[in-house]
Amino acid sequence: MSIRTILENKGREVATVDPSATLEAAAQLLAARKIGALVTLGEAGNVIGILSERDVVKAIARDGAAALGQTVSSVMTTAVTLADEETTVDEAMEIMTRGRFRHLPVCENGELLVGIVSIGDIVKRRIEEVEEEAEQMRTYIHAG
Repeated sequence: MSIRTILENKGREVATVDPSATLEAAAQLLAARKIGALVTLGEAGNVIGILSERDVVKAIARDGAAALGQTVSSVMTTAVTLADEETTVDEAMEIMTRGRFRHLPVCENGELLVGIVSIGDIVKRRIEEVEEEAEQMRTYIHAG
């Protein structure tokens, strides 16, 4: 099962934020959209960073309330791991676990942003797979 399946079911919309936006504006967007991360795109539309709730918390812990006036670009994670639509659910889970992050932007040809998956999306899909396998096993047992 690939990430493509998840994106086809949940949609491909990705919340983005301008790198020059303030951390306060970004935090308000995270709260309003009830999401955990915002992707930042460069002028060419390529992923240049990701701002997670963890980035916001670290900035506030370091600089207090003054952090809210800082720009997203000064706080965001710039070493962004990307996946493509052919990445399997198991591979995505491994990437996220190894990297200790919860959001994985999905790009075509390593550049064009086509979606994002969260660890919640991955876990939900794995649970669905296990339930489907269990149902197939029950059907097999009852048919015999």
